[in-house]
Amino acid sequence: MADSAGDTSIFWVEPDFRGVLPLDKFHTSRSLKKAIRRNLFEIRINTAFDQVVEKCAEETIEREKTWINQQIRQLYGELHEMGHAHSVEAWASDVLVGGLYGVSVGGAFFGESMFSRQTDASKICLAHLVERLNERGFTLLDTQFTTSHLERFGVIEIEKQQYVKLLEAAVSKEVSFC
Repeated sequence: MADSAGDTSIFWVEPDFRGVLPLDKFHTSRSLKKAIRRNLFEIRINTAFDQVVEKCAEETIEREKTWINQQIRQLYGELHEMGHAHSVEAWASDVLVGGLYGVSVGGAFFGESMFSRQTDASKICLAHLVERLNERGFTLLDTQFTTSHLERFGVIEIEKQQYVKLLEAAVSKEVSFC
C-alpha cells in the first residue's frame, strides 16, 4: 500500500486480523439478486485491467485519498501481464461502470480494490467473482480488511494464525482463474 496517490513509497500490510469471504457463504441480498437477473451490465473478465485499477485509484466524493500510487499501478499491471492479476468488469453500453481487481495464487484470490460508477455495478462484479472462484475450485477469497460494506456479503474477520492455515492450503491448489 501507499499513504496516497502522490506518495512514492509503498509498504506491506499484515494485519493481526484478516477479512475473508467464505466462498460457500456468500450472501446475496434480495435486491442484488433482482439486479443480477435484470442483466443491467455486460460482465467481462480481464478486458480492461488497467482501466479498472485506474478507476479504483480515482478520488471520489466518498474517498478523497487512495492507497494506489503509480508504482502500485505499474506492479499490478505487470502481475496482470504475467497472468496473476485479474479484473471483473461491469459494462453498460460499452462504458466501464464498475469493477474489481485482485491477484490469484493457487486457489487463493486476494481482492485488492473495487469501484462503482453505477448502482450495483461493483456488487454484481463481486457476485460474478465468487461464482467464478467457486466454479474453478478456489478456496480462499481474501478481502484483507473487514468493512461494514463487505460484511453484508458474508465477510468475516479471522485471526492471523487461522488465516495462515487457510492460505497455505489454498496456495497449494492447482487451479486457474482463466
